[in-house]
Parts: sequence; structure tokens; C-alpha cells
Amino acid sequence: MGLQPLEFSDCYLDSPWFRERIRAHEAELERTNKFIKELIKDGKNLIAATKSLSAAQRKFAHSLRDFKFEFIGDAETDDERCIDASLREFSNFLKNLEEQREIMALSVTETLIKPLEKFRKEQLGAVKEEKKKFDKETEKNYSLIDKHLNLSAKKKDSHLQEADIQVEQNRQHFYELSLEYVCKLQEIQERKKFEFVEPMLSFFQGMFTFYHQGHELAKDFNHYKMELQINIQNTRNRFEGTRSEVEELMNKIRQNPKDHKRASQFTAEGYLYVQEKRPPPFGSSWVKHYCMYRKAAKKFNIIPFEHRSGGKLGDGEVFFLKECIRRHTDSIDRRFCFDVEAADRPGVSLTMQAFSEEERKQWLEALGGKEALFPSFNRAIIPRPEGSAQLDKMGFTILRKCISAVETRGINDQGLYRVVGVSSKVQRLLSMLMDVKTCNEVDLENSIDWEVKTITSALKQYLRSLPEPLMTYELHGDFIVPAKSGSPESRVNAIHFLVHKLPEKNKEMLDILVKHLTNVSNHSKQNLMTVANLGVVFGPTLMRPQEETVAAIMDLKFQNIVVEILIENHEKIFRTLPDTTLPEPVTLSASPPNAPPRQSKRQGQRTKRPVAVYNLCIELEDGDRPNLPKEDTPPSSLDSFSSPSPKAAAAHGPPGPDKNHLLADGGTFGDWASTAANLKRTWLAGRDFEWQEGPDSTELRQASVATGP
Repeated sequence: MGLQPLEFSDCYLDSPWFRERIRAHEAELERTNKFIKELIKDGKNLIAATKSLSAAQRKFAHSLRDFKFEFIGDAETDDERCIDASLREFSNFLKNLEEQREIMALSVTETLIKPLEKFRKEQLGAVKEEKKKFDKETEKNYSLIDKHLNLSAKKKDSHLQEADIQVEQNRQHFYELSLEYVCKLQEIQERKKFEFVEPMLSFFQGMFTFYHQGHELAKDFNHYKMELQINIQNTRNRFEGTRSEVEELMNKIRQNPKDHKRASQFTAEGYLYVQEKRPPPFGSSWVKHYCMYRKAAKKFNIIPFEHRSGGKLGDGEVFFLKECIRRHTDSIDRRFCFDVEAADRPGVSLTMQAFSEEERKQWLEALGGKEALFPSFNRAIIPRPEGSAQLDKMGFTILRKCISAVETRGINDQGLYRVVGVSSKVQRLLSMLMDVKTCNEVDLENSIDWEVKTITSALKQYLRSLPEPLMTYELHGDFIVPAKSGSPESRVNAIHFLVHKLPEKNKEMLDILVKHLTNVSNHSKQNLMTVANLGVVFGPTLMRPQEETVAAIMDLKFQNIVVEILIENHEKIFRTLPDTTLPEPVTLSASPPNAPPRQSKRQGQRTKRPVAVYNLCIELEDGDRPNLPKEDTPPSSLDSFSSPSPKAAAAHGPPGPDKNHLLADGGTFGDWASTAANLKRTWLAGRDFEWQEGPDSTELRQASVATGP
């Protein structure tokens, strides 16, 4: 588990556990500071090593240029002249390549070293200064409290009142400083994710540019390389002419290796991989053995041997064969396998793997192997619990009417579901749809009275107005768990399993909605609503935690990922039952303390998520529209390094009516920073606050009634 969120309300309690969480954040920042310091040192060493490599390459190129092929006789052959000329050309190639390497080495300082030093000095250094102020104010606050409590009650009332006022002012100042420090700690924890990685990306982009330029230089010099290969081949052919007798013998063995096989006392022998089972949780391993079998005595010898280490891994084993059975790939995730059972070891069975199907057939023939019989298993249907959230017939009618109208009239509208309708019109439409008397009279498909953005906003508002989110409070944490860890395939399997645990009505409505969102994403070239954009819009709508905290805000990005998985795998999740042969996904209550981190698919080719542009503003009527300053959408951090792909460019979409937020892969920091600022202002003002759902995102609104002192 990661760092615990620092709740602003805990600043006023200042409990021991709150102090422990602060120390954990401080320790993490100190670790980051040391890491960046060491990385800067390594980066400087890398620059020095690069310069040393460049100098060595230039010296090598110089030696290559000065090389003269000494020929025998009074003239040189055409091959010799071509070799001599080619070596000079490759010398020039290395010289040009090293010029590009020097440019790369110079750019490392600007793209990597200086940004990291700036981040360490300005950001991490600022946190250190805040820590000093916080520690100093803590000492001052509690020292003053101790002194104040030791005042004699016999002193004058005016003197005591003045002391009380001074202590209260000091406490308020301490609380304000504590809030500032907590906000800064959490901000820097989120900021370091992009402030640190972006220079690394720029560094690697420069490195890729260098390698690309080297590739272009190699293409330019390709004809010289081809000439050199021909010259070398001619020289080799002349040399090999003297080895005709050796070549003849080698060809005979190559053509008929079995005819030249040495005599052996064994019926079959060769290398096999043997599965060695270990106690949980270590699983099993496959160790290469040299195996020898005598059919007459049914005696099997196996000796572990590893060529790379050049010796035995252990002592050999001997057993007598009872039977051999061929393994199907249905029962094991490896090919060319068979089981061997020992007659002198009851209950002991070894699984072995040959190098190829042909070798397995040879072993099975020598061992008298046979085919295995596998019983068929029926997949059990996973029971689904009865619903906790009740969805009536009217709700399904509203959903189907809105979806039908959107797909008929506006499936290609740009910013579909992102652009929101006028709030008063949305409320009026939703009221008519939820009224039994007027619901059937509302014609959304043919009426021009209702804009598509009004219909989409009404649909989202209906889903948010349910007493419980569509994916339920009970399973909210369980849905979040797979989004945070595991491989992409395991996440899909876990979401698949959890969807079928939803109450039947919830699952049915979710199926209808996700099928529609899949259709919307299929038209993303026209409407610009990619799967990532739809995840941003519907993540907070379909999933909500029962308790709203800073920690819950941090999970917004994982809600978006869950919705993306639903859209991308709609047919599998809703049209098939979960595979009962797979283990059940880890739930929130059963998850281990240190859950495995989300695996960056670098180990398995991560799917690129398009950048999501999401409008967080409500379109108000003219009388209600506030005068908000317009802000430009910040460009993607990747734009300075390479041109965006068509898919990523399409995900940006047109600018919104007032304010756009660029959210990459869920965009947690922007959501968190604005919400944290609102929380902070609310606490300082001494007012209550409450969570309310905005049109497209979770918004924090301040309550209108101030609390007491």
C-alpha cells in the first residue's frame, strides 16, 4: 500500500497517527531527494563516459583511416583496392557519427541535469523550508500552551484574557501553517511524477534521435558496406579452397547425421527439461537434464547439466520406468511434454519436456508411451447476488429513450457527453421523463425542442441521481483493486468476474449503457470521444465511494480505467460468463498489505492510452453565466519531442466553451489540486462543506451555513 493521504481535518486534531503519516511523507521526499541527487551524479558520469567513448571512437576511426593493406607482389588486386577504400569511408562514417554523439552529450545537460537540479532545488528545497517552519511553529505553539496553562488563576482577569487571546491567535496561526504544509507535502508527491519523468523522456528522445541519425548515416554508406562484404567473401572462398578434404567429411556428416551416430548402450539419450516442483508459493522450475534410458532393464538415468555454467548442477538420479504418458497442451502451459512414472517410487511422477515434437515422438517410442485421457469439465455459472440497489421500469425507459435519441440524432456530434447542456433545460427534461404522465409524450428522436447535449446531460444526471451508483457501493473497492495492479489480462478477468456479481438490474442497465458507449467510441473519428474520454466522463458517474475523502479523490483515475475496460471488452464481459477455472480476483478486504504494483506493460507491451480532453464546465443561461477568465488548454508535454499520433490528436477534441482541462490517463493531479485548494479554503473559513456531483465531474461546493467557532 502507498502513502496514506493527509486529511486536512487531521491538522486540527494533530494526533500521533497524523504525525506518523506526515513523517512517512517526509521520509519519502527525502528518499526522492537522495535518489535525484544520485541520479544527477550518475548523469554527469554518463556525460563524461560518453565523451570518453567519443574520444575512443575517434581514435579508432583515425587508426582505421590510416590502415594500409599490404599486398604480396608488385600490384594489388581489385578486392584489395576496394577494401582499402571502404575502410576509409567507414572511418568517415564513424567521424560523422561521433559528431552527433557530442551533440547528444551536450543536450543531456540541458534536458536532464538542469531540470532535475531545478526540481530538487525549487520544489524539494521548498518543502524542506516548509518543514523547518512547521517544526519551529509546532515547538512554539505547544511551548506557549504549556506556559499558558501554568498561569495562576489569581492573576487579573484582564491579564488572563489577554493571554487567552494570544494563545488562540498563535493556535490559529499554527493551524494555518499546518494546512499549508500538508497541502505542500501532497502536492509535491503528485508533482514529482511528471516533473521528474518529463526530463527523462526528453533525455531518451534525444538518445533516440541520435540512434536514428546513425541509422540514416548507415543507409547512406550502405553501398560501401556491400562492397566490403563481397570482398571479404571472395577472400574467404580462396582460403576455404585449401580445406576441401575437411569440407567433404563435414558435408557427409551434415547430410546423414544418423548414419554417423556413434554406437551407444542406451535405447534413447539426450537432453530433456524436467519440472521440479517446489512448495508454495515458489511454484515450479524447469531444469535441463541429460537423460539416458535402457529399454531392456527399464532403467532411467538423469543428470542435471547446464551448458552456460559448464558443469553439473547436482548428482544424477536413477529410477525404473513404470509407464510414460503424453501430455496435452490443455493440461500444461508448455509444448512437447510427457509424464514418466517410476516403478520403484510409488506416487512419484516426473514431467519432462523435449526440444521438439519429433524428439518427443522418439522418446515416447523408446519409452513405450501412450496418449492421456482427459475428462471434460463443465464450467459452473458463478452465482450473482441479488441486488441491493433497486432500478425500476421507468429508469430503463429513460435510459433507452435517451440512448435511442443520441444514436439517431447525434452519434457523430463532436464532444458528445463532454459538452453539457443548460442546467435548467436538463432538469426540466429529466422531470418530464421521470413523470409517468409525461414520459410517453416526450419525443426525443424527432423533436427539435431538445438538443443532443441536453439529452446526454439528462442521462448522466439520472445515473447520478440514483440512491446508489450503478456499480454499487459494496463492490466499489473491489472494482478499484484490479485497476491498480496486475497485468492487463488479469484486470479484464477481474472486472469480468465482478460485473457478474452486480445485482441483475444493475448489470442489465450497465450492459445497455456500456454497449451504447462502445458504439460512441467506434465513431470517435467524428465525435472525438475516445474510450479514454468516455472513461473520464463516466468514471465518477458509474462509480462513487460511499465516503468522500482525499483518498477517494486519488482513486478517480482508477474509476476511469475500470470504465475504459468495460467499454473495450464489452462483448466478453457482458456476453460471456466468467471463467470459473481462473482464481477469483482479490477483493478490497482480502487484498494483501503490499499489493503488487501495476505492471507497466513494458514487460508485455502496454497499450497506449489517448490523451483525454475533458470539459469540466456547465453551460449556464445568460443570466446565470459567471464572468470566468478564459484559459488556454496546455499543450501535451510530448509535443516538444515528437508529432502526436492521429489517435492522440483526435483525442484532444475542440476547445470547450469556457475552460478545458488536459487530463492524461485520468489526470489525477489537476482534480486533486483544485479540490485540495477548495478543502483548504473551506477549513480556513471555518465552514462546513459537502460533496456534490457536477455535470461531468465530482465538484466540491461550500455549504452556505457557517459553523460556530
